Amino acid sequence: MDKFTNMETFVRVVEIGSISGAADRMNIAKSAVSRRLKELEEHLNVQLFHRTTRTMHATETGTEYYKHCLRILEDLREAEEMTSQAHCVLRGPLKVAVPSTFGVLHIGPAINDFLQEHPQIEFELDFNDRQVDLIQEGYDLAIRIADLPDSTLLARKIATVRHVLCASPEYLQTHGSPESLSDLSHHQALVYSLSKDASHWRLNTPEGKLQKVKIKPALKGSSGEFLLSAAEKGMGIAHLPTFVVHQAIREGRLEVVLPGYAFGELNAYAIYPQTRHLSRRVRTLIDFLVARFEGTPYWDK
Repeated sequence: MDKFTNMETFVRVVEIGSISGAADRMNIAKSAVSRRLKELEEHLNVQLFHRTTRTMHATETGTEYYKHCLRILEDLREAEEMTSQAHCVLRGPLKVAVPSTFGVLHIGPAINDFLQEHPQIEFELDFNDRQVDLIQEGYDLAIRIADLPDSTLLARKIATVRHVLCASPEYLQTHGSPESLSDLSHHQALVYSLSKDASHWRLNTPEGKLQKVKIKPALKGSSGEFLLSAAEKGMGIAHLPTFVVHQAIREGRLEVVLPGYAFGELNAYAIYPQTRHLSRRVRTLIDFLVARFEGTPYWDK
């Protein structure tokens, strides 16, 4: 019996909640997963799972054993990495989830530069705005733009994310420039469709008071780049991150609307689960991203 292999299989089944899911993740047959669990239970002479026809849940004993297995496997990985560190070469796979627009515009180019320094890293990048389950889907890391005050995930801030209202000079010339928040309700709004409330914008007044204004969404989309294009073509007023619109504003294709008003700031974080050993590859990538975007991000300078 290979104890470490069986322990690692056991950990995957606990985290994913099924033999078939663990088998898919480990790219092995379900029968192999079942055999390893059976060997482990027979070796320990305990029941590690409550099994039904559809689900598997760790027993109380299994839960305690899972915690011990995590520590043992992480210690093993750490020992292996510390030993290989002497060669100063980062190698191996990294599966990373990144937001669609922020990923394409800023994280992607950063990773290309990272690969120049560490060409033996094998990246798998998922450009998607959905909130992925890091453990269930096997990600090493996720970049997420969010407010995470109560998150159970471990997170490290990469950059501050600001938003502005903007429109093309042609649109403002035709429809007039809003002079107050109430004026926004009379304009065509270009709205990010995955926002929590697509019918209102919330802004802080120059005096710092939070106000909510009802808007008329003329166009909704889940792509920041698409909304940028629509704004440049005069389709309405867009609420977009500065990391999307900074170039268009700098070149005069868009103008900031109500510049004295501000949206609440969010942050871009590098996120990883508490139950995952943070490999040297992941630590090095996070350090690289933090250094690249530290202080005022280049798109806000």
